Amino acid sequence: MGGIALLARGLGHQVTGSDQNVYPPMSTQLEEAGIELYEGFDPAQLDPKPDVVVVGNVMSRGNPAIEAVLDQQLRYISGPQWLSENLLNQRWVIAASGTHGKTTTASMVAWILEAAGLNPGFLIGGIPENFGMSARLGETFFVVEADEYDTAFFDKRSKFVHYHPKTLIANNLEFDHADIFPDLAAIQRQFHHLMRVVPSSGLVVAPEEDENLKEVFEMGLWTPLELTGDAGVGDWQVKAKAEDFSVFSVSYQGQELGDVDWACTGRHNMFNGVAAIAACQHAGVDARAAIAYLAQFKNVKRRMEVKGVVNDITVYDDFAHHPTAIATTIQGLRGRVKDKRIIAVLEPRSNTMKMGIHAETLPKSLQQADTVYLYQPDNLGWDLSAVASAIGPQAIVFNDFDALLQATVDKAEQGDHILIMSNGGFGGIHDQVVSGLKQRYA
Repeated sequence: MGGIALLARGLGHQVTGSDQNVYPPMSTQLEEAGIELYEGFDPAQLDPKPDVVVVGNVMSRGNPAIEAVLDQQLRYISGPQWLSENLLNQRWVIAASGTHGKTTTASMVAWILEAAGLNPGFLIGGIPENFGMSARLGETFFVVEADEYDTAFFDKRSKFVHYHPKTLIANNLEFDHADIFPDLAAIQRQFHHLMRVVPSSGLVVAPEEDENLKEVFEMGLWTPLELTGDAGVGDWQVKAKAEDFSVFSVSYQGQELGDVDWACTGRHNMFNGVAAIAACQHAGVDARAAIAYLAQFKNVKRRMEVKGVVNDITVYDDFAHHPTAIATTIQGLRGRVKDKRIIAVLEPRSNTMKMGIHAETLPKSLQQADTVYLYQPDNLGWDLSAVASAIGPQAIVFNDFDALLQATVDKAEQGDHILIMSNGGFGGIHDQVVSGLKQRYA
């Protein structure tokens, strides 16, 4: 919604907004763009009467601002529909969808197009370091992070159905968002709806190994499909040349195109990268050039973002919050740091995590860390002790934030890597750990 506000401002509209607990980097972006942000949902902000109220999917009936919009019969629209009607209908849309990797892959696509001189517009649920902003208008091409979460309180279709992409990346598909989807089949149905709006002149890019996506394609696919896979599998083939996947070769339909040598790590990012190359080739970018451009790709803020290095102790901020993403993130870091210690600090914050859906798979995802600190907030709703027990003696549950912070600072020794994972602000723990280490080693 913050990105949509930036795009509306760029189109010349006067934009105000309301939210609660807004934190950087989005709050900073909005302020710098001159967008006035109201804390909370006082209906007084709707006076004078706005021409249109763009409603985000976090808003629900009973919210005082929403009730005022309905009572006063103000014109309202969802964020995705506003985006579609005011911008996307004029563009070649490249969408990145999937349970994991949407933000990173969309950022890769935008960067390749930018490096190729195509000045893409984009709307991304994070801030790509190559751009320093989460949204911009651009020109012919528009890259959008295509989320399967529902659209608004009055539109329960997935957001991505509104985007009508010509080029679609389907990165992967797992069960998530248990607060709105009863099972995997319900998510697959939404992905099927997405496939229905991709034109026959378009392209769908997907991993050959994902069985859940294959079931979606069997429900109906009217668009050419290009598959990515390990060496010997798929149209686009990748082969790791470094243990941390920071170097890998790319081939297309049997022809080797070159090596990607970049700052990213992890098998998941290798597949994000080749999917981005495939999408950009469809948009007219030479694949060999795209491979070269990825060498200059800088990851998104909060995706293995280094927050500080103190006494050779590196502190990372990462958005991983699903067991698969947690496992692949730690795997990539392990490949890079070899036998150095990894201290994983996790806040189970997503709605699905809060419901305990991933309780059984979470322990395995953290096994490659040497020490695991689990934060048990008051609103979690289930006990993390069983997860810690399944991991082993290296895992400890903390109910108190300050105790967690102090333990993290005290545990770290020279050469360690502290990986902090949450899809929220986590109380600003990242900077506090860095500050605590500086005081300790002053």
